[in-house]
Amino acid sequence: MTLAKTVAALIAAPLLTCSMTAAWAQAKPDAGKREYDANCAVCHGADGRGNGPYVDLLKRSPPDLTQLQKRNGGVFPLQRVYEVVEGAGVGHGTRDMPIWGDRYRAQAAEYYVDVPYNDQAYVRARILALAEYLSRLQAR
Repeated sequence: MTLAKTVAALIAAPLLTCSMTAAWAQAKPDAGKREYDANCAVCHGADGRGNGPYVDLLKRSPPDLTQLQKRNGGVFPLQRVYEVVEGAGVGHGTRDMPIWGDRYRAQAAEYYVDVPYNDQAYVRARILALAEYLSRLQAR
């Protein structure tokens, strides 16, 4: 290999690596967004502001999820979000929002029929991915 080809290869390799890394980063799945789009956007809207296509079918308007941090003194309320999604945060009275913890456990039981799995870890991973996505939706 000539000196010019060697120098060209040394220059091109990092550029190629950077462009491949950037492409991979854009292509990698976003589990939290996928959870949100599949389970939450119909009520809370694609942007999280409570304007989903099912809003007219609900008894109460869903909350604006972009304001959770602002309403909690500037700190994202991770534990509260987790409890509400999982179902542990259910107070007295009725609840329009599904208890996703129960639904996730049922889905895991259907999917992992003959394979040992930890249903608590499965549910926790899905809820934490969703909560992380919601933290990125917060108004600044």
